[in-house]
Amino acid sequence: MFLKHMPSSDLIEVLDLNELVNPCRETITGCSHAGEEMQEPASFQKAALIFPSGEALPQCWVDPHYQKKM
Repeated sequence: MFLKHMPSSDLIEVLDLNELVNPCRETITGCSHAGEEMQEPASFQKAALIFPSGEALPQCWVDPHYQKKM
């Protein structure tokens, strides 16, 4: 799965989907797809990631208390 890193506008390949959907994790491990060569895996803050279409990540992926706010 690819997400967009808002500060750099680079596409980030998510390496572990379990990290992405776990609301208790604030970061994910991914590879930036900027330039011609594959970059080394790095940590990215979920708060700085969106879908390539511009949509935000679902609350249930980023907020462990999302059900209590209803």
